[in-house]
Amino acid sequence: MRHRIPSDAMSKDRVDGQVTGMAGEFLTLGKLFKRGYQGSVTFGNTKAIDLFVYNPQTERTFNVQVKTLRTKNCFPMRREDVHPDHIYVFVLLNGFDKDEVFFIIPGCDILADIDKFFGSSYRRRERPSPMPAINYGPLAAYRDNWKIFDS
Repeated sequence: MRHRIPSDAMSKDRVDGQVTGMAGEFLTLGKLFKRGYQGSVTFGNTKAIDLFVYNPQTERTFNVQVKTLRTKNCFPMRREDVHPDHIYVFVLLNGFDKDEVFFIIPGCDILADIDKFFGSSYRRRERPSPMPAINYGPLAAYRDNWKIFDS
């Protein structure tokens, strides 16, 4: 018996979002290992923390959430999901011919200036955007901010 492939499945190859997310998590963990930190990936579909990172020099453990995009854009995220004590790593994969870009920022910095990071997503207080996102521009100051794990 032949199985019929839906026409929309044949029209365009779409990368699985879960694969994109895992790529960002493993790339982030690899960068951290290179810097002498220890870490592990948490697995699951509804996890609140993506990585546990341990600094053996300071004996401090960090809860890390990784947000990954394949190309430059806003990072979909709700302010209600930002935790002040978590570290956020925003990763741009950029395809095979360019290096990945990492932005590392503490959640408390995001929460301290919602307008700066979310732009117009929450400016309309009575009816916020149905698809809020962290804007790319304000993250520039946090590019390769790996020193955050030194504290």
